[in-house]
Amino acid sequence: MTFTQRTLLAIAIIGLMAPTAYAADAAATVNGKPIKQSLVDFILKDAPKGQSDDNNAKTVVINKLISQELLIQEAQKAGMDKRADYLTSHDLMTRELLVRTYLQDYVKKNPIDEATIKAEYDKLKVQMGDKEYNAQHILVKTEQEAKDIVARLDKGEDFAKIAKEKSQDPGSKEKGGDLGWFAPAGMVKPFADAVATLQKGKYTTAPVQSQFGWHVIKLNDSRASQPPAYEKVKDNISQDLQQRQLGKLVSELRAKAKIVENATAKAK
Repeated sequence: MTFTQRTLLAIAIIGLMAPTAYAADAAATVNGKPIKQSLVDFILKDAPKGQSDDNNAKTVVINKLISQELLIQEAQKAGMDKRADYLTSHDLMTRELLVRTYLQDYVKKNPIDEATIKAEYDKLKVQMGDKEYNAQHILVKTEQEAKDIVARLDKGEDFAKIAKEKSQDPGSKEKGGDLGWFAPAGMVKPFADAVATLQKGKYTTAPVQSQFGWHVIKLNDSRASQPPAYEKVKDNISQDLQQRQLGKLVSELRAKAKIVENATAKAK
């Protein structure tokens, strides 16, 4: 959590605290209500180096908390802390804060080690293969449409022109079907397999089917793949593995739990 996020979170927490939660270690009082020094310390915990001991930074934080407390007291006078929408938001924020705290603790206790990250990197390199390709394609809905396009190409019509006219792929249509450079792992298997069999400058004479439709593919060039350096992608791989780890945690908890959904509530 960054310093700014911690500041906003801590200030928001004040609005969730009952008056009995305040303690005597006051950094300031507002109409007799204390602002805890421990809360100020919590906000400053992740401040940039040197700022946590900077009196000016402390003053800024305390002044923000004073302003917040003044508004809280006005809201309480107006009875807003008793409103249904506030109580629902209070419940939601408490749930989200508790979940975030638990997950942060779980990640800290179950770190992704260097060996696991390196093994995943090696696995991704294998999936990428030793070649990457530069190709164009035309995507249509039916096999017959794709066959008609092959027939037009056989007569010498321009691939890019037909792609702009016929392709259903919004990402490449206006570029004449150009997909740029890609690794086979980045494409669905039927597409990747077809590209690997093509010679430079040639197109598929038989349409290629995938879950997206029917493709006519032209290979422009190929080259030896150059996987990114480990140090450049290590953090991204670690984050991806961490997300998978947390996803597995939730799946396991769901599998062990007794969950009963209220069909009537869902229908409303």
